[in-house]
Amino acid sequence: MADNPVEALGGKTPIECAKTPIMDYLAERGEQGSVLNVPEGLPPGSDTAILSIFGCDPKQCYTGRAPLEAAATGIKLEPGDVAYRCNMVSYEDGDMPFEEKRILSHSAGSIEGEVSDEIIATLFNDPEFGAEAEKARLSVKPGHSFRHIAVQKGANVSGIKLIPPHDHLGEKIGGLLPSGCENAEVLKRLMLLAHRKLDGHPINKKRRSEGRLPANGIWFWAEGTAVKLPGFAENYGKRGGVVSAVPLCHGIAALTGLDMITVEGATGELDTNLEGKVEAAMEILRKGGDFAAVHVEAPDECTHNGDTEGKIKAIEYLDSRVVGPLCEKLKAEGFEFRMLILSDHKTLTSTRGHDGDPVPYILYDSRESRGSGLPFSEANGCKGSYVKAGIELLGMLFK
Repeated sequence: MADNPVEALGGKTPIECAKTPIMDYLAERGEQGSVLNVPEGLPPGSDTAILSIFGCDPKQCYTGRAPLEAAATGIKLEPGDVAYRCNMVSYEDGDMPFEEKRILSHSAGSIEGEVSDEIIATLFNDPEFGAEAEKARLSVKPGHSFRHIAVQKGANVSGIKLIPPHDHLGEKIGGLLPSGCENAEVLKRLMLLAHRKLDGHPINKKRRSEGRLPANGIWFWAEGTAVKLPGFAENYGKRGGVVSAVPLCHGIAALTGLDMITVEGATGELDTNLEGKVEAAMEILRKGGDFAAVHVEAPDECTHNGDTEGKIKAIEYLDSRVVGPLCEKLKAEGFEFRMLILSDHKTLTSTRGHDGDPVPYILYDSRESRGSGLPFSEANGCKGSYVKAGIELLGMLFK
């Protein structure tokens, strides 16, 4: 959600352009500040940032993003196993060499989950590709979105360099392909073979005919080994759940002892079921939970897709369809509550990539009415308290 000023928006950020009367109200009557969720020296991403927000110091427990997502699907990594995110991606069409192609979409044009699952299953069941994957001791678990998880047995990833695709949209892939060790060459060969197998796939021919991007490639990244996270109950003496469409958030929930809540129709995109997420969060609290986390992915995905208008709409939906209804229901049902609202990291309209700078937060207490007196924005967050590490946030929430 957080961003830098955008020239095309008259020097404003998407938050400043969005109509957010509820969050403005909470910011004016609550604490507004800024927080650094991505520790210095670590890559800016939802993995490092959301670990921090949940009180897990990524400098101590971060081994990579994929093991966190693997936990959400029930995959248990053994010693020597390496997990990777295996994205469905879109490469540009043309007769140029593979390395000369540009990556157009990190999500194959926000491909539908069932279509993505069908394509990845077809690929790994292909005799030639399947044999190469078996030789590499690599298997895949469909992710019901563009996000699949691959696990490689007995893999050596020392020195490997795998690049997040969403940070390099529109760029030629030659310098972005796996590198740094012998196993990187194995992954690169699989990516090249996958493109050869998928480029002319009937589903992709149909997608092109409909004016949609093809899912004509896979992309390995976010490598990591088995991880252990500190327990939420041990850290805070609280229990609760996480409502999300994103495996990363559910994986962190599973590894910290929080409940994973999946809502029908939750897509991680602009069309997601926000009303269902609100009701799921309320159910956590009605059943005696101390804490409910609601994660909304759409502002990030819209930015990666170059959809500034969609990003603004996603922020407005967060205000009108999540924060507002949650406050109304909590008050109507007699709850006194504290609410923390923030981004994990910035996603920049200018680059369509992530940024690790501090982000604004709101900490609102329903029992108090004195606060910053300022509407919600990045600039106003900088005028308030500065929290130097995201791992401090939940201690502030539960104070």
